[in-house]
Amino acid sequence: MTKIASNILDVIGHTPMVRINRVTRGMTGVTVVAKLETFNPGNSIKDRMAVKMIEDAERKGLLKPGGTIIEGTSGNTGMGLAIAAVVKGYKCVFTTTDKQSKEKADALKAFGAEVIVCPTNVEPDDPRSYYSVSSRLAGEIPNSWKANQYDNLSNTAAHYEQTGPEIWEQTDGRVTHLVVGVGTGGTVTGVGRYLKERNAKIKVWGIDTYGSVFKKYKETGVFDKHEIYPYITEGIGEDFLPRNVDFSVIDHFEKVTDKDAALMTRRLAREEGIFAGNSAGSAMAGLLQLKEHFHEGDLIVVIFHDHGSRYLGKMFNDDWMREKGFMEKTGMAARDLVAAGLSGELFSLECNEPVAQAIRVMAEHDFSQISVTHDKRLVGSLNEAHLYQELVRDPGIKSQPVESIMEPAFPFVDVSTPVDLLATMITPHNPAVLVRDFKTEKTFIITRSDLIRVL
Repeated sequence: MTKIASNILDVIGHTPMVRINRVTRGMTGVTVVAKLETFNPGNSIKDRMAVKMIEDAERKGLLKPGGTIIEGTSGNTGMGLAIAAVVKGYKCVFTTTDKQSKEKADALKAFGAEVIVCPTNVEPDDPRSYYSVSSRLAGEIPNSWKANQYDNLSNTAAHYEQTGPEIWEQTDGRVTHLVVGVGTGGTVTGVGRYLKERNAKIKVWGIDTYGSVFKKYKETGVFDKHEIYPYITEGIGEDFLPRNVDFSVIDHFEKVTDKDAALMTRRLAREEGIFAGNSAGSAMAGLLQLKEHFHEGDLIVVIFHDHGSRYLGKMFNDDWMREKGFMEKTGMAARDLVAAGLSGELFSLECNEPVAQAIRVMAEHDFSQISVTHDKRLVGSLNEAHLYQELVRDPGIKSQPVESIMEPAFPFVDVSTPVDLLATMITPHNPAVLVRDFKTEKTFIITRSDLIRVL
């Protein structure tokens, strides 16, 4: 007889595992299976740790009846917290970034949560960041508790106690590799730690994204801010080191481009019938990049974190894919301009340098625009038209730092982006586009004059 759950929280976990067939065609002798966390009530793996964090906070007296749960979230953790809050009688206030899909914010609001959108391209300790805003609110709102999924070790504990044992049982202990996208680190650390305690030979491979610090930190022990720049992939990668990421558990990090992650997310739906989110696409693309490391008889478990419905306006939208240059088109692409020497490698100024220095550099190199960085991280831009307006308004601005008059950073695109798409991205308000070549780790700037030469 089917058991009737007492409430929606009782059906979290025990998600199915499904063999991947077409996408992994050619990987003979190995079995690849997906742990479909989309079957949780909030359609993501975050339901598990959301409830664990709340229940641990209740036991410690940190979260009291009628209280308010506060968190900085990309959407999925917020969903898990919001569902639990409905059942347990709490309010929720969430901060998120303007990079996240609109569907995620709308879903949180559907459960009665308040959602505050913050800028993506700022340092974690910037008062405008979604981390900082959530911390400020936790200090201002009476009877509130911040979940802090990045540093709250209940996150890792949830996966050590639940997800890890499920995978071990579902594979009859035959699992040889765990492949999982790394964001907060709770999943990879909790599951990886549990599995390695059962079999120390199991390999744990974390999937990272370009623009994140994880891979280089794992390999060198150096936290390199030069690795940090804007990226599109959601749910994985970070520009800081969460406490939940235990690097000793992770054997290797593999970076995946935004484009490859987006294309694989679509392939999973069209070739496997699995409607999963962006991090699943990243994980599968990373697995294929690592396929030469697998051997006959290996059983690889890939965790699919969330549901595709949260990406209908992005990866599953053809117009959005074309806008980002992720759908291949014939004709000249950005890489052709780079190869022909028509676009130059990116030159930038630090934001605390005076405007007078920007004027000198732009005049010396005949630049009509220049990027602005903070500790080598792209944070803004400056073009000659805007600079002229500011100088006419106040000639004394020359002694002020560049950041006082800078405009938003130029958009980032992949080197495969078609030229005709680049042309639509360059406007009077956006005079340049930055092109990233992930193979050479170089960034180039393409301007209106560069495109005039080839159009």
